[in-house]
Amino acid sequence: MTRMSRRALFASGAALALAAPALAYPERTVRIISGFPPGGLNDIVARAMAQALTPILGQPVVVENRAGAGGGIGAAAAARAAPDGHTLWMGIVDTQAINPFAYRDLQYDPQKDFAPISLVARFPFALVVGPSQPTLTSFPALMAAAKAKDEGITYASWGVASTPHLAMERIAANQGVKMLHVPFTGQAPAMQAVMASQVDIFALPAGGAESMTRDGKTCAVAVLAPGEIPLFPGVPAIKSFGVPLETGLWKAIYAPARTPEPIIAQLNQAVRQAMTAPVVIDVLRQQGAVPEPSTPEALFELGRTELLAWGEVVRATGAMVN
Repeated sequence: MTRMSRRALFASGAALALAAPALAYPERTVRIISGFPPGGLNDIVARAMAQALTPILGQPVVVENRAGAGGGIGAAAAARAAPDGHTLWMGIVDTQAINPFAYRDLQYDPQKDFAPISLVARFPFALVVGPSQPTLTSFPALMAAAKAKDEGITYASWGVASTPHLAMERIAANQGVKMLHVPFTGQAPAMQAVMASQVDIFALPAGGAESMTRDGKTCAVAVLAPGEIPLFPGVPAIKSFGVPLETGLWKAIYAPARTPEPIIAQLNQAVRQAMTAPVVIDVLRQQGAVPEPSTPEALFELGRTELLAWGEVVRATGAMVN
């Protein structure tokens, strides 16, 4: 018997794969776990994706909110789910790149416990001053007040070592000021606290920031982006004040590790198709997001490089969860 060449072997394997019956997936409801409470950006984007994915996958797609520990409770639940494609995870930079350095007893590994499917979008940040400080309508005025009051200015976040917390710590270090951190359990409660004058300022995704400024009681004093962004025309980038900071969120969809590759490939195509749905396009536009679907391989590489970058930030700021 002659030995089959590698090329012929590959061709025969491909032919068998094409002849194999289609994978019966999904067989039931698919859930997307979000690690944050309802009403925040993660919930809004997850629900838009769920709505768009339902007709594509041919089964109901629902969102399950599992808040707590900076998204870590939801991440751990998703990591432990059966690797059959019926549980997905809406990960963000906090859960996939910051938590491993900020939490001493993390119950998941962002690289080993998840199978990347696709990046969804990037969301720039804006820095908003709430109605408790109506005279602070510019970034220089805000910093002057922070210097004068010595921890008299308070800022919100959705948790210790979250992206808003780290961003404000970097701003404070750059400007030589002290501000008091007030963490909440999610973006929505933090926004409500700022609007109720319980906290002074908040660095948050631009869509949420824009909704806070519509009535004129709050104002955006800077965007944490390379330049001006469409939601805030005329609002300067923070780097124009000498703060070398560009930060925001990225959101991506994962499955539990060991999910079969054919399911990952099917889900990648489904996510790409969902991102062309009007409901997703509208939500991303309202949030000032930059859509960025990706391959699973590109998402894995993003996670690797972001772990390196944010690890340095956490160590520099000392933002650890005890």
